[in-house]
Amino acid sequence: MDAKAWEKIDGLIDRDRGKTIRDRFAEDPDRARKFSIDAAGWHLDYSKNRIDGEMMNALVKLAEKSGLKEEIEKMFTGKKINETEKRAVLHTALRNLDPGATIKVDGKDVMPGVRRVLAAMGDFSDAVRRGEWRGFTGRRIKYVVNIGIGGSDLGPVMANLALKPYAKRNMKFFFVSNVDSTHLAETLREVKAAETLFIVASKTFTTQETMSNAEAAKEWLVEKLGDKKAVAKHFVAVSTAKDEVAAFGIDTKNMFGFWDWVGGRYSLPSAIGLSLMIAIGRANYKRMLKGYWKMDRHFRTASFKRNMPVVLALLGILYANGYGAESYAVLPYDQYLARFPAYLQQMDMESNGKCVAKDGSSVEYTTGPIVWGEPGTNGQHSFYQLIHQGTHLIPCDFIGCCRTHNPIGDLHDKLTANLFAQTEALAFGKTAEECRKEGVPEELVPFKTFEGDKPTNTLLCDELTPETLGALVALYEHKVFTQGVIWNIYSFDQWGVQLGKVLAKGVLGDLTAKKASGRHDASTNDLIARYRKANGRPA
Repeated sequence: MDAKAWEKIDGLIDRDRGKTIRDRFAEDPDRARKFSIDAAGWHLDYSKNRIDGEMMNALVKLAEKSGLKEEIEKMFTGKKINETEKRAVLHTALRNLDPGATIKVDGKDVMPGVRRVLAAMGDFSDAVRRGEWRGFTGRRIKYVVNIGIGGSDLGPVMANLALKPYAKRNMKFFFVSNVDSTHLAETLREVKAAETLFIVASKTFTTQETMSNAEAAKEWLVEKLGDKKAVAKHFVAVSTAKDEVAAFGIDTKNMFGFWDWVGGRYSLPSAIGLSLMIAIGRANYKRMLKGYWKMDRHFRTASFKRNMPVVLALLGILYANGYGAESYAVLPYDQYLARFPAYLQQMDMESNGKCVAKDGSSVEYTTGPIVWGEPGTNGQHSFYQLIHQGTHLIPCDFIGCCRTHNPIGDLHDKLTANLFAQTEALAFGKTAEECRKEGVPEELVPFKTFEGDKPTNTLLCDELTPETLGALVALYEHKVFTQGVIWNIYSFDQWGVQLGKVLAKGVLGDLTAKKASGRHDASTNDLIARYRKANGRPA
């Protein structure tokens, strides 16, 4: 992070200590107009932040000094910006709807392959939805079970719920990720073998959790239908490992590939989204890609001052690095977005949870924040107390839609009223004098006083549609990318995920062997012994 540019921001923070968001609105009633942006179907109001024009200029200068413009172009044009893995980062190519677009990696245009896979997904999803693809016994597919983990699960789970109003209602969709047998067992209780399609999503077809669940599902299917040949009609693969897919029993004609330049947490618009395309259909899936594409173009072309992902990123850096905020909350006031915070957790924390700079040195400032949240209004009766009156500073993103897919009485008016009221309460609070004017007894005034000055952003769309969902996901993808560039870290690798996986293999051997090796630390050895004893295995 550019130290000189940060000095200016630090100085402005010191200058404005004691000035609240309430004070800023009193000085400039036109803040809402000045500090708002519209892009790709979304309206961002960021006026309820600890900023003024000078602060925003300083933050933009920080972005410019980081070389953000050049890094954006490198990403969009297929340069290998994931340097530790020597890979391009081209999730944007997956939703590039320009028919004349050419994007080259190692001298080869990737766009024909992207279009070919998208077309194959469309043909397959059409066949399943129309009943042309049938199971081994000739029955129509009524149940789809996606087996994956991480980005192969979180994206499809989130999007299938978010776009449920557009889904084929005579089909049911399930998602199995956890290697805990309960996850698979409870899913299999809900489906019928003769009417179930399993989508196994694993690039290498070696991911432990995914393949363990897939093998167990295969055994269940063969047992129910009585013939190993049934696998070919009830399993398809999202993978690039042709030999492994064939060995599993899946016809490689029913294998949908993707590329090493697609990171798992950015893979929803790839073949990983096959379950979603089956649910909502080819046309709606393309509408989602169009929303992604609109936000991509906005991010690539808009000035930083009017660039929605960049502004969100800069505000996050202001609070993390300037005010010591360790987390931020994402609070969607739409039940269809209930899984969006969980989706963002992986996108953000796996991307920017890094303590090493690009040159291999240790960073000397805060990076990746802790991301959390729940849908409103549920969260109001849970953790909002801490946000309002606790000792932690927690910036919040509130997300809402002007219209609902399910108009029932005045419920949506009440939901939206709560959304707007919460941002107002967090920004302005309530003074002791206001409490007294309301007749609050003096002994209760300290308890009913709200400090306010809690920063929030409000994101508002007309309606949650495939297009606005795609734009929303792209917005946060580019926000995370921007922060990684400014923090000077690599956002597209995830080496920290590997160590636990490697050690788990050794532990698994000790859990199941005739005799434990005793090669671990004292605590782990004791836990292994207890587990073995509980399962009737000798220590």
